[in-house]
Amino acid sequence: MSTVDRILDKALRGERLDLEDTIQLFESNEVDKIGAAANVIVKRMHPEPYRTFVIGRNVNYTNVCDVYCRFCAFYRRPGSDEGYVLPDEVIFQKIKETEDVNGTEILMQGGTNPNLPFSYYTDLLKAIKERFPNITMHSFSPAEIMKMVEVSDGLTLEEVVRAIHEAGLDSLPGGGAEILDDRTRRKISRLKGSWRDWMDVMQTAHRIGMNTTATMVIGLGETMEERALHLLRVREAQDECIANKYDSEGFLAFIPWTFQPDNTNLKLERQTPEEYLKTVAISRLVLDNIKNIQSSWVTMGPEVGKKSLEFGCNDFGSTMIEENVVSAAGATYKVNISSITQLIRESGYIPAQRNTRYDILRTFDEENAIHEDFVMQN
Repeated sequence: MSTVDRILDKALRGERLDLEDTIQLFESNEVDKIGAAANVIVKRMHPEPYRTFVIGRNVNYTNVCDVYCRFCAFYRRPGSDEGYVLPDEVIFQKIKETEDVNGTEILMQGGTNPNLPFSYYTDLLKAIKERFPNITMHSFSPAEIMKMVEVSDGLTLEEVVRAIHEAGLDSLPGGGAEILDDRTRRKISRLKGSWRDWMDVMQTAHRIGMNTTATMVIGLGETMEERALHLLRVREAQDECIANKYDSEGFLAFIPWTFQPDNTNLKLERQTPEEYLKTVAISRLVLDNIKNIQSSWVTMGPEVGKKSLEFGCNDFGSTMIEENVVSAAGATYKVNISSITQLIRESGYIPAQRNTRYDILRTFDEENAIHEDFVMQN
């Protein structure tokens, strides 16, 4: 039995993969074999005939940022003539448009803008919830949270997270994880903070009862060991959340994607679809305590997104009615609700709209009819 076969057999028996196992899988070129094992695991975890998506909108409230990530084509320096902060009324209109198409989730994120006081965030969240009490605010990356701590006049990280949660923040997205290892982080974004800073924000959110997601970006010049460490560090944090019985499910989903090099200051080769699919599959095999692996069609395109449903993904992610950060770096794939449901059907599953907590809200049958009364926990 080959080394890869032994590792996959170990995973299929329900045993945990360790660091060396994970490195070996990342170094392997047996992509289809790894994907087949991940497909077995995802069907065990999600035997239902559905594959899900959320109707959501990205609202990039500001592009002013002072961490100057080399891989980002979206940000503008403080003082730039091209910098902006969206007026509140524009944000409200974007949220209304989302609700008008049965959207449930707003992913509001931007730069780490040093000119915005902490009260900007709490006041805006309160105003949003007053107008849109049913919308889920799945917003602000850990880097933005750390900027809020910096401008908050002495509040601790936990005090900041509690305050924005009480103001209306429902859950935290996993943006800014990149690679959870400081060698790579210092190389690509030395001002963004350590991997522990990112994780401290997430674990603080878990402690106070908020759910979060986690991400990983491959193709930043990281080693295979650093990719493996990233997965194990996420798994370890999830273990802690479960062991301490926090009033949180911890990381609800894991979303890997590939670095998009266009228009950035980081000139690296674009990762192949095969490398992306292998990463998706390994994520499913290693992260045995995280229920959902989300496809990244916005960076890889809809056809690769569809293929990822055979490599360990059970969720197609967000419709992303508006998306500016990734598209600024050259990924311009756009998929509407009709296209998503078609792609899921073509994969052999019934499309189902979910909310941020992965509760199914409605399913779509072959004729695209909607069954609104079907509700289940995914």
